[in-house]
Amino acid sequence: MKIRILNRRDSFTGLFFILLGLAGSHTASGYPLGSAMRMGAGYFPLLLGAVLAVLGAIVLIRSVRVTDDEPAQDDGFALRPAVLVGAGVIVFALVVQQLGLVLATVALTLVSGHAHREVRFGELLGLSAVLSVFGVAVFAYGLGVPLPVGPA
Repeated sequence: MKIRILNRRDSFTGLFFILLGLAGSHTASGYPLGSAMRMGAGYFPLLLGAVLAVLGAIVLIRSVRVTDDEPAQDDGFALRPAVLVGAGVIVFALVVQQLGLVLATVALTLVSGHAHREVRFGELLGLSAVLSVFGVAVFAYGLGVPLPVGPA
């Protein structure tokens, strides 16, 4: 039995996420952490780094198998998803101050959602509604991030 990399891109991505998460957590541990009720400057970055490292481990483990008969696959680099997801983030950053968190999240979801070739517009609208409600609840009300909820 041999350890075989089934998806080289996923294995590199998993390693990158692990390293980035560990580096972020290490940096955040230098700041005061506080508690869950009174978060310090390092609390959220530490948790985010840990979550990123765990997700990286999951991606890495899924890309490696112990097998003899399954050939390795290399998916290559997909330009369409990379461009559209990046464009969605840029659109969000450009319009969030003018349109507010809800409409900027809808724009982000609609642009990024077209990275998948078989996109369904109704599903994107439903996803954008759920993400908008979640974003407003967590960031605007829960954490008090100073972003407008609606258009300015």
